[in-house]
Amino acid sequence: MDEIAFWPARKLAAAIRSRKLGAVEILDHYLRRIERYNGEINAVVGLAADAARKRARAADRALAKGASLGPLHGVPMTVKEAFAGLGLPTTWGIPAFRDNRPAQPALALERLAAAGAIVFGKTNVPIWLADWQSYNDIYGTTKNPWDAGRSPGGSSGGSAAALAAGLTGLELGSDIGGSIRVPAHFCGVYGHKPTYGLCAPTGHALGDWAAPADIAVIGPLGRSADDLLLGLKAVIGPDRADGAGARPSLAAPPRRGLADYRIAVMLDDPHIPVDREVQDQLQALVDFLARRKTKIRAARPAFDTAESYGVYLSLLYAALSQAQTPAEFEQNAAAAKALADDDRSFRAQYLRGSTLAHKDWLQVNSRRAQLRRRWAEFFAEHDVLLCPVAACAAFPHDRRPWPERSVAISGAPRPMAELSFWPGLTGVAYLPATAAPIGFTRSGLPVGVQIVGPHLGDLTCIAFARLIEREYHGFVAPPGFR
Repeated sequence: MDEIAFWPARKLAAAIRSRKLGAVEILDHYLRRIERYNGEINAVVGLAADAARKRARAADRALAKGASLGPLHGVPMTVKEAFAGLGLPTTWGIPAFRDNRPAQPALALERLAAAGAIVFGKTNVPIWLADWQSYNDIYGTTKNPWDAGRSPGGSSGGSAAALAAGLTGLELGSDIGGSIRVPAHFCGVYGHKPTYGLCAPTGHALGDWAAPADIAVIGPLGRSADDLLLGLKAVIGPDRADGAGARPSLAAPPRRGLADYRIAVMLDDPHIPVDREVQDQLQALVDFLARRKTKIRAARPAFDTAESYGVYLSLLYAALSQAQTPAEFEQNAAAAKALADDDRSFRAQYLRGSTLAHKDWLQVNSRRAQLRRRWAEFFAEHDVLLCPVAACAAFPHDRRPWPERSVAISGAPRPMAELSFWPGLTGVAYLPATAAPIGFTRSGLPVGVQIVGPHLGDLTCIAFARLIEREYHGFVAPPGFR
């Protein structure tokens, strides 16, 4: 029965709906696999098994009476630890929040339940959700199922690792700097970063942080493109405070087959190099698409990517600045004033961004608006952009201080902080992007492609990922967990 653990959520839902398998049966199968395999990768860090079995039994009884609870009827799934609910801690990996159990579950968990899903546990994150690794002093280190010595990505690293290892049927993560897309890329699964504001993040917060953070979104991870669509449709919608009238309308995919798409390709950048093996896998996909008569050309939006990256970092660090204590803010503000005008180091950009005056933030936001207009002009001529998810495949675990960390790009060390370039390119402009697996490096590490679409073009991104999955490459289970 182990192969069932790797079925897409869509297939699990169909098996339950046809009563070939029961919700309790599948849930117990995942729980047994967690008991058997989770110790090897430490992806699932909290279980609410008893409550989940109760809901699964109710789902099976409802189906026996001819009732459907929704498109995810009976499908067992886990969610990122940062979502409140299940009676489990919501800590963001921060020891001070070890016993934080919000009484109100995240709105997304309520919506998943309304779609029929059986949410039975939580998966690991890095402290403050701020790393492309997933370790903290509460839960420990999550390992990549393809190579335990390497990171599964972050901050939704536990989410992607659990999916790849066949420990859950579907996942829900969040993304401000690649936190859905990079783990999907590192672990060989699918992930979708929705258009900003499409899915209310209510309940994905700490303390009294009620306002949604700039750039940050919540979104699904799965083992197929169809799973992304199921997960997205389950959680899409505004916060209750916004009212039903705020629900956006997604554009239908404009094309049907690969030959109908207008594809822009951007495999590298002069400012941030991409590892040769990652580029090779992306080029192999491009070559395949060319053989299928897809309309492809090398193209990028009409702006300086270095400027875009600077805008992203300023707004990112500003969005994260509320985590500072008053004393930390004053210290950082003093350090920012002492910087040389030409200092463009990551430390300097962090200090400036995290202490931006509101007037300065408005000016940076105006620059973002200009970038968004250039993107809109670009997507008037292209359906999707294909580009890297990150500059490298999964890297070895590294707990050194951030300024000392590096990753190997074509054999040469580069600052780890540069990995935010490719996720930030689209994130700062609020655009949707899907990460889809396309192959492996020579050493067997997964490589994904980032499929970027226009504002509210989420369905186009996922539809193109589905075509790649069907005709080129899809999810492959890591050998140690089959």
